[in-house]
Amino acid sequence: MTTTVDLVPGVLTTRDAIAAAYGCGTFQGIEPADEAGKVFVYSDPSAGEEYGYTFDGRAEDDEFGPLYLYTGAGAKGDQKPSGRNGSLLSAAEKNREIHLFVAHGKVPGSGAMRQRYIGQMVLDPVKPYEVRRGPGKDNVMRNVLVFRFRPAAGTTPAWTEADRLPAATHTEIEITEPVVTVPAPAVLPQQSGAKVKKTERHSTAETIADIPAGQRKVLRREGELVEEFKAHLTAAGHETHTFQITIKGEPGALTPDLYDATDHALYEAKGMTTRSNIRMAIGQLADYRRHIPNGASLRVAILLPSEPSDDLKDLLGEEYVELVYQTEDGFAGWPLAYNKP
Repeated sequence: MTTTVDLVPGVLTTRDAIAAAYGCGTFQGIEPADEAGKVFVYSDPSAGEEYGYTFDGRAEDDEFGPLYLYTGAGAKGDQKPSGRNGSLLSAAEKNREIHLFVAHGKVPGSGAMRQRYIGQMVLDPVKPYEVRRGPGKDNVMRNVLVFRFRPAAGTTPAWTEADRLPAATHTEIEITEPVVTVPAPAVLPQQSGAKVKKTERHSTAETIADIPAGQRKVLRREGELVEEFKAHLTAAGHETHTFQITIKGEPGALTPDLYDATDHALYEAKGMTTRSNIRMAIGQLADYRRHIPNGASLRVAILLPSEPSDDLKDLLGEEYVELVYQTEDGFAGWPLAYNKP
């Protein structure tokens, strides 16, 4: 008799039942089922601290809709975008579905953990993961891959308020490397069955498929801009990295785009040279500098793909934000010349 598990958001099941139905393992957080064309992901925030997996949970919605963060595989040492982590990154390319479960207490009379099915997910095609700093199982700080899941087309996720990221217990800052790899546009997996009507979807823009192609292009351009400017700084002998800033009482973390340690300068990149983007960058930089060591002497700059209008230049000058923008020959405005009196 063939064992089946209906993958309906909200259903309770076990790893053993999923393994019997789809032919995957039962012990790892990321379990590929190659023949079934699926990758099963198991999140257990309650056990995260023991294994160094401390970033799991429902993040705040952003302008593109719901987001769930998931700590990658690897309990000790820096996590790598290969192996089981690689099975997530290559899922769209290999046309494999990603299915997310969250631990939901133990089976009565058994030590087995129940799994609540959240729904089918896709990795954010613009920024599939972030690099965070966190302790491993050996309590040694290391780089952690934090994957960014979005609900797949037609999915209404079965997450609850209890699945939200917990608030940080204290404020701290860690040095990290910026994620500047810019993936190609993802081919989104289609959910099986009849097409779900728009009125049946989540009340917010719930899928990465709802992000206009033009906006995805802008976000990719932002990542490319950071990558190219980082290479420019490195060629000039400058040391670069960024920060992970956790704030007491708040979930998640602040992650500036790029920090030039040689110049003690922080950069916020935007993929479009518009007033709204520049105003947003000014606010972000003002927030970041409050938490960065020696913030009073920190130089802040906005990184743009082209030259803004004269009025926007005046705005940046009045806010003591320096301007660097890309040209055919390199980056105008760099080296930084402006100094706050």
